[in-house]
Amino acid sequence: MNWISNYVRPRINSLFSRREVPENLWTKCGECGTMLFHRELTDNLNVCSNCDHHMNITPRTRFDALFDGGIYTEVEVPQPISDPLHFRDQKKYPDRMKAAQKTTGEREAMLVAEGEIGRTPIVAAAQDFTFMGGSMGMYVGNAIIAAAERAVAAKRPLVLFSAAGGARMQEGILSLMQMPRTTVAVEMLKDAGLPYIVVLTHPTTGGVTASYAMLGDIHIAEPGALICFAGPRVIEQTIREKLPEGFQRAEYLLDHGMLDRVTHRREMRDELIGIIRMLLDLPPPVAGELPAPEDAAKADGA
Repeated sequence: MNWISNYVRPRINSLFSRREVPENLWTKCGECGTMLFHRELTDNLNVCSNCDHHMNITPRTRFDALFDGGIYTEVEVPQPISDPLHFRDQKKYPDRMKAAQKTTGEREAMLVAEGEIGRTPIVAAAQDFTFMGGSMGMYVGNAIIAAAERAVAAKRPLVLFSAAGGARMQEGILSLMQMPRTTVAVEMLKDAGLPYIVVLTHPTTGGVTASYAMLGDIHIAEPGALICFAGPRVIEQTIREKLPEGFQRAEYLLDHGMLDRVTHRREMRDELIGIIRMLLDLPPPVAGELPAPEDAAKADGA
């Protein structure tokens, strides 16, 4: 009797009560520790509904929310040499690249696209921090140049979302050479009289901060974003002093004149539309939902 009650019956119950539970239904906020349901988090653009902490967001998710109707066209980026230095640390560089590509589903750390926001045509580029820390290598340099060239050719402003841990060490000096290359790309936009707007997200550090991320006409940051060249721990260890509270965070930099605005992610699209139209000397945007581009084209034809 004990064998039936202690083994057979629980075994039968477990077979009938077993349910397939999908993984990753919940995400823990790294700031306040709240467990967030994945659908609600996605609808809130990866912003914690409890403490407003801005988590990482992929370029495609950002572009879906940014462009009218989530419609955009990717801009082709020239592919650089895959492993120029034959670099190896704990893994070979090509193996690290394959792992990052498998994890993110992206070819590299930056996505370039063109489309309309508020019926205003733009070119946009966004870094993916989940791809090797959004590190700046030759591909990222090529992507920014491709974005600038497309913006100049189409006479459109360029909006860039930065998120990087700095230059990619696996490409050595070649990654550092992207700093002057991207600076030249920004100068192309300025020579053409086109706006260049940078949205600094968490984190933007190292050679990215020292080049294209701080060369915009307008600098906007997401709340709480870490923006710096060397991180606060490195500075504290160097000067052996305690840094002020919130040092190198977006709000601190805004108070000290390094940024123009700190804007919530949910309000970023409307903010960009207003700024871009003002810089292009266009009428203010119309409040409310705008029709999708194809619907407007049909109406004009009729």
